Amino acid sequence: MPVTIARPRTLRGEIIAPGDKSVSHRAIMFNALSHTGTARITNFSPGADCTSTVGIMRALGVEITRESGQNGMGDSLTVKGVGLNGLREPADILDAGNSGTTTRLMSGILAGRDIVTILTGDDSLKTRPMGRVVEPLRKMGAKITGRAGGNLAPLVFHGGSLKGTKYEMPVASAQLKSCLLLAGLRANGITTLTQPAESRDHTERMFSAMGVKLAKSGLDLTLEPSELETVDIEVPGDISSAAFWMVAGVCHPDAELLIRNVGTNPTRAGIITALQQMGANLTLIDEREVAGEPVADILVKSSQLKAIELSGDIVPLLIDEIPVIAVAAALAEGTTVIRDAAELRVKESDRIRASISWLKGAGIDAEATDDGMIVPGTGSIRGGQFQSYDDHRLAMSLGIAGLVSDGPITILDPEVAGISYPGFWESIEGLGGLVG
Repeated sequence: MPVTIARPRTLRGEIIAPGDKSVSHRAIMFNALSHTGTARITNFSPGADCTSTVGIMRALGVEITRESGQNGMGDSLTVKGVGLNGLREPADILDAGNSGTTTRLMSGILAGRDIVTILTGDDSLKTRPMGRVVEPLRKMGAKITGRAGGNLAPLVFHGGSLKGTKYEMPVASAQLKSCLLLAGLRANGITTLTQPAESRDHTERMFSAMGVKLAKSGLDLTLEPSELETVDIEVPGDISSAAFWMVAGVCHPDAELLIRNVGTNPTRAGIITALQQMGANLTLIDEREVAGEPVADILVKSSQLKAIELSGDIVPLLIDEIPVIAVAAALAEGTTVIRDAAELRVKESDRIRASISWLKGAGIDAEATDDGMIVPGTGSIRGGQFQSYDDHRLAMSLGIAGLVSDGPITILDPEVAGISYPGFWESIEGLGGLVG
């Protein structure tokens, strides 16, 4: 059912961001592979993507209990580790739903095992490229088949004997990096990865906390085969989810929002850097560390934004936030240019094309490029009816656009937001923006 969002007169309140998806996926997967006992995970992401990971680990014989969170907090889970070699052959196909993270990280876990597994997902996931993980896993000795020569799901894992590898990553990708490190845990010999640039480092941080023999030198990572030790994890709030409220707060003409418990890992905090470069009134409060991850509350207020250029090393640190950055760019003074973001074309939708489509419909003469977009700031966004192309981040970006636009914005397919943020529309309603 469509929802309609209109700009409230003021935008004030507190938001608790849902548990970070990236940390939630890894907390379940890594503790499932541990050999020392049972872990407790709190503030686990309630979204459909992380639920897909839980379902797959259960299908592989991992004992997991789950309790729904209260008062805006995420879920609480316990997971009993089975060890690196303790996964059992599933009775059915493993379904990753819409989650690329689940698919690519699980590929590293499933590769080279003496069981047969089939990994698939929804129609959107089955269009997303998997060759970037399949090719290096095959070089490590994994026997993997799939559609389009293994470039598309469903993927079938037939076993194989894994050996360590030296691999120069063609792109800065946390999913590719994590996949190969997971495979390297069980490989014969050392695995060395060279990254072209930094990407989110949740895997490295959690591996270190769990006793993995992993060393970093510049952009190089060296891993020795290792056992994992169980650790309890309190998942920080998802900065990718908090980004929507940051943009709403700095773009609305009369706003003050406090977003609590946000993970501010430097490899994820590109959105903070970008908004500050645009002149955002944004302050980190009560900075602290939780389970090895930096966390803070973020206060945002109405701001006069100016255009910037986003390119180079910062882009991997905010790639998921670019659709909502486009909202800020439309209201900034000057023309914002985004480059080196071709990865957006192979997300849940072609996010470049989809963003340009709604921006043009809302009166912004934006232009797509092969690897990004050019967004002239007009100071206003017109209302209208738009679709998200079944992409959760597009749907939520449209919701934020509605909070700051001149006229109401109707999102024709809002339910897709539940993939990562089930309470998103309720939060907008609490801020006075939901009108239909």
